[in-house]
Amino acid sequence: MDFGTDRVAVTGATGWLGRRLVETLVHGLPDVEALRTPQAGLRVRCLVALGQDGPGLQRLAGEGRIELVVGDVRQPAHCASLVGGATGGILFHLAGTSHPRRVREFYEVHVEGTKNVLDAAARAGVRRAVVATGSSACGHCPSRADRFDESAPFHPYMHGGRSRMLMELAVRERGRGGVIEAVVVRAPFGYGPGPRLRLKQWFREIRDGRALIVGDGKAPRSMTYVDNLCHGLMLAALVPQAAGQTYWIADERPSSIREAVDTVERLLEAEFQQPCKHRRRRLPGAAADLAQLLDSGIEALGTFPPRIHELSRMNRTIACVTGKAESELGYRPAVSLEEGMRRSLRWWLENGGL
Repeated sequence: MDFGTDRVAVTGATGWLGRRLVETLVHGLPDVEALRTPQAGLRVRCLVALGQDGPGLQRLAGEGRIELVVGDVRQPAHCASLVGGATGGILFHLAGTSHPRRVREFYEVHVEGTKNVLDAAARAGVRRAVVATGSSACGHCPSRADRFDESAPFHPYMHGGRSRMLMELAVRERGRGGVIEAVVVRAPFGYGPGPRLRLKQWFREIRDGRALIVGDGKAPRSMTYVDNLCHGLMLAALVPQAAGQTYWIADERPSSIREAVDTVERLLEAEFQQPCKHRRRRLPGAAADLAQLLDSGIEALGTFPPRIHELSRMNRTIACVTGKAESELGYRPAVSLEEGMRRSLRWWLENGGL
């Protein structure tokens, strides 16, 4: 790989995705031949929260490949420190929040934080910003047969979705100014190796017979293995014609909650000798509708209810197609759902168990 610059900056570098992206920038992406060999001499500067630089980044920093800048995207001065001296460089903006304590944090991080870091990058002469976001700005597909593509209108789900919509609009506005090339990468639910505690808890629930199925559990759901997402992010930085564009990045096909649970259960027993209870907790589809009403009411009070929010989306179709990324970027997801879950389970069993 060759970014055409030796300067790369990353926000959200201590998060599950950010840490993996930094690793792939430094060591290469093993499943993609064109990205297997890292760029020689690449310098990666990471914005990290105070006390949250993490052992993985500290190890990489010790190798002399990366630099840690302590700060917060909500502080313009910290953003300026991140991109200072990065003229002609690349910015990967991955910072975000999924389970804040207060609703206002969605807007502080997603909207104001994005404006801060992109404005600082433009002033510093950064050439391209690749901005990662999720599916919530588009909400849910109208039916199980529908799929989101890049022409899908905004239909934000709750405050998380509205903040992501405003974030994307801010990115577009700054990209249209011509001062910086801006690319938006949308990804549905991500999974893969690394310390993502929600995933560990879900694996435990499957093993112990407590996995939750709402309705029939067959609603199509796109998912994104972490290295597939890193692949898409790097292509968005490398391909010249990606400037000003938006791309969905996901695994090869949508699955469903039911298929994902069955896959994990089969792997646990057949390959990792973890006996499973072979039971499911089941709720009618109406439970998601009730959860949505509760979610809306609680968020109106300024508080975010993570468990209720997750329940409210569990029987919804949230699925996309990646045809634009395939045709314009050359994206091909290299890792399937089964292989991605296999790697995720192996990581947890080797790093503390389930």
